[in-house]
Amino acid sequence: MTKNFMIVGVGGQGSLLASKLLGAILIDEGYDVKVSEVHGMSQRGGSVVTYVRASDTKVYSPVICEGEADFIVSFERLEAARYVKCLKKGGTIVVNTQSIDPMPVITGAAEYPAEILEELKSKGIHIDDIDALSIAEEAGSAKAANIVLMSRLAKYMDIPEEKWLEAIKKQVKPQFIDMNLRAFELGYNA
Repeated sequence: MTKNFMIVGVGGQGSLLASKLLGAILIDEGYDVKVSEVHGMSQRGGSVVTYVRASDTKVYSPVICEGEADFIVSFERLEAARYVKCLKKGGTIVVNTQSIDPMPVITGAAEYPAEILEELKSKGIHIDDIDALSIAEEAGSAKAANIVLMSRLAKYMDIPEEKWLEAIKKQVKPQFIDMNLRAFELGYNA
């Protein structure tokens, strides 16, 4: 069994912590795991992509090609559309309903596509959309939206919730553990 995950977002949203969390929990479950980060223009709010591949046999490359991703976790709606071509048939996109305007929208050269998730759904793509930002704020900080999204991904995986909570305790700085545990619980039960 090989599972391919893509975590996509905009620089500064916490996608790298999310990929480390996912990689760690999969390793704890006994899988061979490869994680690769592609930063892009992350320091300037550009697109960030992380690949996580896990298998019960040897994984030789972390790269996920078009049509291979079982799951895409998107921290922003437009990023879901940007990477949908990587989703395999029958795959799932877990997406934060938040919108972050890219530079062409900021400068007035383009408009943000308002109905982007509805368009993807109309094509038969399984979209699990969640207002991760609001849930994270309820937990104590907008920065915990990454953990809310991971809690939504956890619903699709055969890994007990308690193991996710233990992994969070290992991956998150001590001063942020309680807030992130709360964000996970709120997202998981949303």
